Amino acid sequence: MAHPRTSPRLPALKLTTTGGLFEAICAKGSYLCVGLDPDPERIPASFGAGVEGMEAFCRTIVESTLPYAVAFKPNLAFFEQYGSAGWAALERVVEAIPSDVLVIADAKRGDIGNTATKYASAMFHGLGADAVTVAPYMGRDSVEPFTAFADRWTVLLALTSNPGAEDFEFHGERPLFQEVLRKTQTYRNADRLMYVVGATRPALFQDIRAEVPHAFLLVPGVGAQGGNVADVARFGLNDRCGLLVNSSRGILYAAGSEATQAQVRQASAEAAEALAVEMRATLVDRGLL
Repeated sequence: MAHPRTSPRLPALKLTTTGGLFEAICAKGSYLCVGLDPDPERIPASFGAGVEGMEAFCRTIVESTLPYAVAFKPNLAFFEQYGSAGWAALERVVEAIPSDVLVIADAKRGDIGNTATKYASAMFHGLGADAVTVAPYMGRDSVEPFTAFADRWTVLLALTSNPGAEDFEFHGERPLFQEVLRKTQTYRNADRLMYVVGATRPALFQDIRAEVPHAFLLVPGVGAQGGNVADVARFGLNDRCGLLVNSSRGILYAAGSEATQAQVRQASAEAAEALAVEMRATLVDRGLL
């Protein structure tokens, strides 16, 4: 059963439009997305073990970083490893996120027809996510079942930050990542598309913006993978910000594996705040705040 999310502080913004998301970014002076990748090997023992410890850890991260985050991105694999108990914990974590903050289900789904529609329904209606990551490599009929859902974002993999991206994404007369960006703009409801673009290749953001000048980009790879806010902002910002920069490990495990719950709360808040301060400066420099 879906769990409706309600904000304890503010009425819901229409975060599934570019204007609404930009409004949320301006309200916090931040375009930070916090990735919820709760690795049981790294969660401090102070939270307990198993699915209970994972849920307690995630809820602490959400509470401590909420002043700075405009989005949270739970990675479903870390929850699904626990089966039905893990999925139930994920539902409770999502339910605890206020409705004025975007929830991106990092599921990387990719299939066609009715299967894709059911995947989308599971994420949007079952889980209550506002967005879902999708692999576009089966083409139009693997993407449009997701964009058919009104008031939801579909976040397509385009230029990822992992080393294996070299295997396929840069091949072709026009590199595959550019073809994904160009072709998918012709799909139905393309205004509901975002794109995953890794922070580790900031110089390529100019090519990306040439293809999708107005789209929002979900940018992993800041922090532990070596990307930085300044480079991403220099090449990626547009007149509605157009960026959600994700940090996972750098925030989640900032306190170390031996930390108390209070230390985790403080360290994750400080790490999120530091990134938000950098982001605010780039928005001010660009005249968006």
